[in-house]
Amino acid sequence: MPTNDADLTVAVAASAAPAAQTPAAPPARRRAPQRVEKVNGQPAFVLHSYPYKETSLIVDMFTRDFGRVGLVAKGAKRPLSKLRGVLQTFQPLQAAWSGKSELRTLIDAEWVGGMLPLEKTALLCGFYLNELLVKLIARDDPHPALFDHYVSTLNQLAHNEPAPVVLRKFERALLKETGVAADLTRCTSTRAAVEPDGDYVVDPERGARPARGSDSWPVVSGKTLLDMEREDYGDPLTQAQSKLLLRFLLAHQLGGATLNTRQILIDLMQL
Repeated sequence: MPTNDADLTVAVAASAAPAAQTPAAPPARRRAPQRVEKVNGQPAFVLHSYPYKETSLIVDMFTRDFGRVGLVAKGAKRPLSKLRGVLQTFQPLQAAWSGKSELRTLIDAEWVGGMLPLEKTALLCGFYLNELLVKLIARDDPHPALFDHYVSTLNQLAHNEPAPVVLRKFERALLKETGVAADLTRCTSTRAAVEPDGDYVVDPERGARPARGSDSWPVVSGKTLLDMEREDYGDPLTQAQSKLLLRFLLAHQLGGATLNTRQILIDLMQL
């Protein structure tokens, strides 16, 4: 199905914007907010932004040391605003803000550079990553390792690495970082090692166990689970089974919330 960057951007903006403004309550274990009065030079990416009053924006940023933060960019919509051309998705920034409330005030944001832009399918994959972060990461919950993984994932997509493999690795890392991904190398009921030639299901709350005839959850081979733990997606069967498994696990954590970009990806690419 032929697409172009403008079509993808319009489609994602139309579908994802309302969801980003009213994200579902994330299921991850919550930590006490660590808000400070002023922050300078923080590595950050814009996940989503939407209009606020006549000339301002509310910006959802993913930062390395403070997690996802909500910021008011005052006057960012004015033609001469320094922030007008800077607050773009998938562009590495250094951000500064102040305040202790749920929405703080963006003081400055500077483009850092050094990353290729996302194009075509990679662009849509990037919006999918952002939607996952908005819906599954609580605000003010730092995830520096996940931030680094996000940067690496954007780079891989920009360099045309296979999108299905890149997305599976990020989905798995996201579940691990939010504390809901069990060790896939052991059966939770017996603590026995997962056998490559066995058939298993993964309980979203407990982890892997041998499959039963009555199971309605995705059944995957033990080899697929072991491959996922090693981040080895070279086997086509591992790719196919991990896609279904991670879709199932993410759906559980989302609690019924729809991933708009995921559906677009399914329609376009069957990712």
